[in-house]
Amino acid sequence: MRSGRLAAIAASVLVTAACAAPGGVAGISTTPPAAAPDLSATGVALEAADVSSEGAVPSVSPSGGRGGVSAATAAPDASTGPSGWGPQAITPPRGEEPVRVPPPRVSRFSYVFPVRGCRVSYARKELVLPKATMWTGRGCPFVSPVSGVVREANPLNRWKASTDKGADREGRFVSVLGDDGVVYLGGHLDSIESGIRPGVRVAAGQALGKVGDSGNAKGGGTNLYFAVSWPVASKYWWVRRGMVDPWNFLDAWLNGNPTLSPAPQVAAARARLGATPSCHTLCASKPGKQPTHHPTPSQTSDPDGVTRGEVTTGGLAAN
Repeated sequence: MRSGRLAAIAASVLVTAACAAPGGVAGISTTPPAAAPDLSATGVALEAADVSSEGAVPSVSPSGGRGGVSAATAAPDASTGPSGWGPQAITPPRGEEPVRVPPPRVSRFSYVFPVRGCRVSYARKELVLPKATMWTGRGCPFVSPVSGVVREANPLNRWKASTDKGADREGRFVSVLGDDGVVYLGGHLDSIESGIRPGVRVAAGQALGKVGDSGNAKGGGTNLYFAVSWPVASKYWWVRRGMVDPWNFLDAWLNGNPTLSPAPQVAAARARLGATPSCHTLCASKPGKQPTHHPTPSQTSDPDGVTRGEVTTGGLAAN
């Protein structure tokens, strides 16, 4: 009986406590939590719990904290250093003084590519002689690569396969002595422009002739024989046909560098080889064939008067 009264009293106390709670549910408080402490005033840092790299929460400190995040604005703080532990002055690394490099030396002459307005291909290696065989279409303009004076102009194609004379192998050609002291030759031409003759002054880019296949290029495709050398008398024809490999200069002129000059390289070759070096490659012509006289048989008015096995030559019998 006594235990029953105690149980009733306990139940009454629990009901009273439940009704007194603001939310009306036993054991659950709906009282607003106390305001969070001002970390900027206390100087206490919040350390993040160990988390994985995905979704990691950076540690935060009142001054911006590790990770460069401001506790007040949650924005990156520019005042923090690379380590994220507060302000740090940026000090550039000390190094040696910069090396003073002089500007590149450029030629005072301006050059142009020797074929104008046509697609061109050429080998970038020496083929028998130091020259460039520039494959392009018939009639494409060969132009002076630099301002200068016409030195030679050969409008005739004197080359013959039977003799293959070295002096005639380039067929129709024009050579220009540039203002830079270099001789530029364009051979295998189909024709030479009107007015182009020795002594005529020409400008860089001025048309000198049209590309063809004259000389020993006959039947091998139209191309421009292009060579650089130094001035010599015409009898030293092997000099004008090329003494220095030209493709590095052709590449430069084609790709927008108009100041790369062959003059230093040509001068060095002349000093090394001499002004009139001997010919060593493709020098000899084919031996000319001597005409052979073959007597022609003739018939007299009286066939019976002709002795068998005899022919007449100029009225004289020949046995």
